Amino acid sequence: MAPTDDAVATMALPGLARALMAQGALTLEQAQQLYAEAQRKRTGFITELIEARAVSPRELAHTMSAAFAAPLIDLEAVDPQRLPQGVLSARTCQQFRIVPLARRGNRLSVATADPSDLQAAEKVKFETQLMVDWIIAEVDKLEQLVQTYTTGAGQALQQIVGSEFDFAAEGIEMTSAESEQATSAEVEDAPIVRFLHKMLLDAYAMRASDLHFEPYEQFYRVRFRIDGQLREIATPPVAIKDKLASRIKVISRLDISEKRVPQDGRMKLKVGPDKVIDFRVSTLPTLFGEKIVIRILDPSSAQMGIDALGYEPDEKEKLLAAINRPYGMVLVTGPTGSGKTVSLYSCLNLLNQPGVNISTAEDPAEINLPGVNQVNVNEKAGLTFAAALRAFLRQDPDIIMVGEIRDLETADIAIKAAQTGHLVLSTLHTNDAPSTLTRLVNMGVAPFNIAASVNLITAQRLARRLCPKCKVPHHDLPRQALLDAGFTEEDLEGGWQPYKPVGCSACHDGYKGRVGIYQVMPVSEAIQQLILRGASALEIAEQARREGVRTLRESGLRKVKMGITSLEEVLSVTND
Repeated sequence: MAPTDDAVATMALPGLARALMAQGALTLEQAQQLYAEAQRKRTGFITELIEARAVSPRELAHTMSAAFAAPLIDLEAVDPQRLPQGVLSARTCQQFRIVPLARRGNRLSVATADPSDLQAAEKVKFETQLMVDWIIAEVDKLEQLVQTYTTGAGQALQQIVGSEFDFAAEGIEMTSAESEQATSAEVEDAPIVRFLHKMLLDAYAMRASDLHFEPYEQFYRVRFRIDGQLREIATPPVAIKDKLASRIKVISRLDISEKRVPQDGRMKLKVGPDKVIDFRVSTLPTLFGEKIVIRILDPSSAQMGIDALGYEPDEKEKLLAAINRPYGMVLVTGPTGSGKTVSLYSCLNLLNQPGVNISTAEDPAEINLPGVNQVNVNEKAGLTFAAALRAFLRQDPDIIMVGEIRDLETADIAIKAAQTGHLVLSTLHTNDAPSTLTRLVNMGVAPFNIAASVNLITAQRLARRLCPKCKVPHHDLPRQALLDAGFTEEDLEGGWQPYKPVGCSACHDGYKGRVGIYQVMPVSEAIQQLILRGASALEIAEQARREGVRTLRESGLRKVKMGITSLEEVLSVTND
């Protein structure tokens, strides 16, 4: 009997698709569409399956386990450091999305999301000369483990270092003279150079803001800060700590012989034909060696523009009106790491025209902006914020940016500059916009000077964006939880749905990138009157509310309503 059309179409599909159809998880039509799309995009069928949300990673794993009678494993319980090293090449693991879990005799247990992949099985047998036992894992967790296994810890270091570097030799104790000579030789060690280069490139590719190199008594680790969260990337042997620190110090032009006091430096890395990234380096002596933190300073972040930062249309309009005034002060406030510098530089980028003289005083200058005269504050040499400001006023400025107002002297000079025909931009560390005004009063600035000079205050936070590929509606979120968070009954009308993170191969824990949450408060005449009569931050906040200024929490809830971030994230970054 001749096979039917459906049978012929089914045979043309990959084994994974046929297994899912047999289990009732996919229809023939769905499988054909997904397979055609995968071929068109030149991606794997399993990638298209997850991206189209035809099945979840968890459902796929359970279906495959049932179809192939293979055991399931939760990869969150697997320690990457205990996986067998050197059994499979990194290229094979990445190509087929597999990770070796254990070896017993002539059999190798391998984690996979697709046990029907015969090509993967043949490749593993050929490469290892072992029989393969498939262990089913969820594809999103598996991809994370593949990344960790192929680029982290011992595997990455051994691939980079090879046989050129003998870690055991590090255990030899040397006299101080010998140690100094060894250190100068160590900095030219090619394996260390390659390892550091790889870490810097990986951090840039993963959109990290900082790299942390941390020595401890029994181990050494490298962590990246991605979207505000620290993540452990590698745990190289503790013996490399001195060589790595020396290499970083050499290229940052620091004193490699000085290990007792903190040092600060800078370095550059070319990441493309015409792309160079700056890094700010900070060393700190700890109990077991020098901890080094490297901040990635990407000049392109200042070129993103106001629109990319996350301002609502009305907030953007207020900010642009304030920075386009010929004089006065615009303050940006928020905790460390809330994106104040990027906001200020986005404003400076708009104002940076041939007919304008802009000078900035920072500690240190993080983003290089051609056309702007940038000064690094140097307290030891007597170049304080106040001293720099005084010098600026003799340099015929139009716009002045002060990295941070820390004391009364700096505040007084900045406010006088704002009153004498200059636009002044600066930052303070306060919780919200209204409390910034009372903070200036508490520093000793006269209320009438504040009322006469401050045009607008922006408070901000950074919230992680939900990954657009894997976010799902949060159907089981109680209505009362939304009301408790700050939504009104009117806000809950309209049939919109909050979203929650899931996690996939394209993101970190369901989030990818960050978005700003802002409170933009122009200083109106009514607020000026409150400042003059010494009103509290609460009274100023109430007046701002009457004028339509949203609190940080309210701005964050708007982002939740738009599906940009989750309610949990907004609650964690706002403290209303």
